[in-house]
Amino acid sequence: MAPPGGLPASASSGTTRPGTVVWTDRFLDYAWTPEHPMKPVRLKFTMALAESLGLLEGVELLEPAGAERQDLLRIHTPDYLDAVEHAVPPIGSPVAPPYGLGSPDNPVFPRMHQAASTIVGGTLAAARAIAEGRTKRAVSIGGGMHHAMADSAAGFCVYNDPAVAISWLLDHGFDRIAYIDVDVHHGDGVQRAFYGDPRVLTISLHQHPATLWPNTGWPEETGAGAAEGTSINLALLPGTRDAQWLRGFHAVVPGAVAAFRPQIVVSQCGVDTHREDPLADLELTVDGQRAAFRAMRDLADQYAEGRWLAVGGGGYGLVRVVPRAWTHLLATALDRTIDPATPIPQNWIDGIRAAAPQSDPPRSMGDGGDVAYRPWDGPGGTGETGDVRLDRAQRAVDMAVLATRRATFGLLGLDPEDPRD
Repeated sequence: MAPPGGLPASASSGTTRPGTVVWTDRFLDYAWTPEHPMKPVRLKFTMALAESLGLLEGVELLEPAGAERQDLLRIHTPDYLDAVEHAVPPIGSPVAPPYGLGSPDNPVFPRMHQAASTIVGGTLAAARAIAEGRTKRAVSIGGGMHHAMADSAAGFCVYNDPAVAISWLLDHGFDRIAYIDVDVHHGDGVQRAFYGDPRVLTISLHQHPATLWPNTGWPEETGAGAAEGTSINLALLPGTRDAQWLRGFHAVVPGAVAAFRPQIVVSQCGVDTHREDPLADLELTVDGQRAAFRAMRDLADQYAEGRWLAVGGGGYGLVRVVPRAWTHLLATALDRTIDPATPIPQNWIDGIRAAAPQSDPPRSMGDGGDVAYRPWDGPGGTGETGDVRLDRAQRAVDMAVLATRRATFGLLGLDPEDPRD
């Protein structure tokens, strides 16, 4: 283990690239039924957009191998692995499918084990590249399957790649890992995997659990035993927009990360927070999502010597949202800024129209969102804007912030009432 404040020896030697992109076309094999909302084409569209913008010029893509059984066993039970490996697509859907397999959310598909293992292998490849000092940042947009539990599939997730990678990092020189999850759904599988482990700080910002599956992620879920205070949940009401979301993020996440002093930041970057996403009710723009990615990168730079592992996650706006948002994620990891006003290349638009004739491709890399926000100024602050609707939304976020800070900040040695923490 590295000493407090120390750096694993393997991460401090050799030639280090500023950023690495993990990619293989085998990510596209993670394909459910034709009517399922999670479609691998979103990844294909993202990589095509990044290439059309010249973002990947000179970038060597890291092709992963599939995860081995011993790596999957870090998080998952042997019985569950056997069930996935031997699952056969059923005729009809069981009422109570074993291991979560065969449900409408998680229908069995051919070679499911191999496809899911490749997703985990991609996130592990990113973790290894950082741990071995070959890169400071690594991103795998195929990853982010944060709902999978030890013994069951859940929420479109078969194997929990972020949890497997965190477990691997804990065995390879890291003993303080901050996991930040900005998917619209609570990062329940990762939280559960490390709920009693004080070496892992899990932070999830998500739509309020009273309004959205998996109905977990309440502020009172703070960790167990020695890990109490290391599970942090900010639950946001439907309709939350960029300014309110960013106000909440900056009122909670930087203070917690600073107190925890991680050696690496792991980010789940689901983009189903977008206002056009069909499965949820937050109202972020691509501009707001880009601001969130940059904020997490900056936290890694400030507190973890730049070590940042980013994965994908949810996001079901297959043409208008995911490709743009995750292209900004790739750019953020590579330090290759793309202005949101940048026009979408015509060759990408033409390709989309050929592949999805009924779609409405976006014309620029942003939505014109306003990412300016008022910093949280404590429980007695006003932050009034004169806009009644905005002020109500801001007060709702402030109530959520205060509930989260009061539940966890004292356990981290911070003052829940002091906006400077």
